[in-house]
Amino acid sequence: MLNCDQYLMPETLEEALAQWVGAPEGSRLLAGGTDILPWAREGRAGHMHLPAIIDISRVKELHGYDVVDGRVRLGANLVFQRFLTSESLRHHLPCMPHCAVWFADDQIREQATLVGNIVNASPAADGTPAIFAMNGTVEIARLDGGSVARRSVAIGDFITGPGGTTLEAGEILTAVACDSMAGYGGAFEKVGQRRSLVISVVCAVGLVKLSPDKKTFADVRLAMGGIGPVPIRLDAVEAFLKGQPVSRKSILAAVKTAGDLVRSRTRREYRSEVIRGFIERAVEDALADCGVALLPPEMKEAVHVVT
Repeated sequence: MLNCDQYLMPETLEEALAQWVGAPEGSRLLAGGTDILPWAREGRAGHMHLPAIIDISRVKELHGYDVVDGRVRLGANLVFQRFLTSESLRHHLPCMPHCAVWFADDQIREQATLVGNIVNASPAADGTPAIFAMNGTVEIARLDGGSVARRSVAIGDFITGPGGTTLEAGEILTAVACDSMAGYGGAFEKVGQRRSLVISVVCAVGLVKLSPDKKTFADVRLAMGGIGPVPIRLDAVEAFLKGQPVSRKSILAAVKTAGDLVRSRTRREYRSEVIRGFIERAVEDALADCGVALLPPEMKEAVHVVT
């Protein structure tokens, strides 16, 4: 059960920051509420009484997105459903529609925010590896002498462990920014008890850019979640594939450069097997998104079996 003494709905960032700084210990920020409400309802938090809930969903400055100088800035209130409905976001962030479609159902995606998914710092968060693969940074705001001060942190430095971030007292995460990946093919892979409406055991993001003749890899971005306390970027695999011919032989050789990536304490052997298959599949699905199919559908399902 969840209840609170105060439910505040600021309409400006300055107002939200002032309320957050002045909130009693134990208060919570809320945007979509898709994590905190199930947490309370399912009893994982026991009886949950909060001094204050500060709902930032009305702060207009935190809505929407823009694209400037090759970077996409996503406001803290942007929900996962926008990655499916916005043609511009699908163009600039081609892996995010694949991520969003497996994230949950339409109702939850209309509420759940990408920034909320990131700030919770779950090792199995679906959105974080994608932003990591796109050289993402988070924008953090605080009050300094009555004015709003901001700082940016690379997402790889922002998340310090399960549930841990570099957010300091009185700060609010206001946006995430990442490279525009226009011209890339994108993919998202996920395994759990179900493909959606479930926490991932392992998830992977792939982005591929091809040479003009589509015969070589011009650029590759790969990241994974669920295999350790924080998401990881597959730097060695990316470096190996750049400049290589587009072929299954190149992809299978690249997989061998990944090494032992599993840092989780549980299900290590299973995760190691999934990782190898997911690297292959993420690259091949991103290639298919570019119009290059290395395997026919019936062979693809036979080769890539993840249970």
